[in-house]
Amino acid sequence: MDKSTNWQKSSQSSTQRAYLTLRSEIITGRIPPGARLKVETLKESLETGASPVREALSLLTSDQLVERLDQRGFRVAETSKTQFGEILDLRCNLEELALRQSLQNNSKEWEEALVLAHHHMSRASSSASEQFEARHKDFHMALLAECNSPILLRFCGQLYDLNVRYRNLAGKSETYSSRNVEKEHGAILDAAVERNFEKTASLLMDHYRQTGAFLVDLFG
Repeated sequence: MDKSTNWQKSSQSSTQRAYLTLRSEIITGRIPPGARLKVETLKESLETGASPVREALSLLTSDQLVERLDQRGFRVAETSKTQFGEILDLRCNLEELALRQSLQNNSKEWEEALVLAHHHMSRASSSASEQFEARHKDFHMALLAECNSPILLRFCGQLYDLNVRYRNLAGKSETYSSRNVEKEHGAILDAAVERNFEKTASLLMDHYRQTGAFLVDLFG
């Protein structure tokens, strides 16, 4: 393997690390909406070069988590009540479609994977938020895994990531702690294992829409 190939792989790895780190910081709210993202500053905090940082920011722009400012660099995408409503509507419509297909195509392997994903999520609930977030996404995507549509799954995954920022904002509501999310997940799992589409879909959509109720305090 020549030096140019080694450099290319190293560059790709640096870009991927920068992308995943920034993505996590943004969707968990550690870097807030509207924050400026300066390449020079990120170079130091990520301990990498300018090129990987710019490439990572471009990828995050495609994910709609970062906005490119004309001649002025980048910033974290803003949040709004209108955008949340759009994300919620799209997520409900697409996931209802994927869920129906997934339950129709269910298998013993799918059920075992779903139960295991729920178990891992439950065990991670008291651990670091980043670990829980990964297990939480695994559970929700496991519900849809048998829909046999990679494109639909990819869209659902992207909407999940966009929604996470709003869920973290909703968590700042004074009344959010009254919500029993663990119980909601358990009920969704039970209905899915029963292959009851109508019940699973209803519980899942209510699970998503409850986040909006806690955003009222923030957006008015």
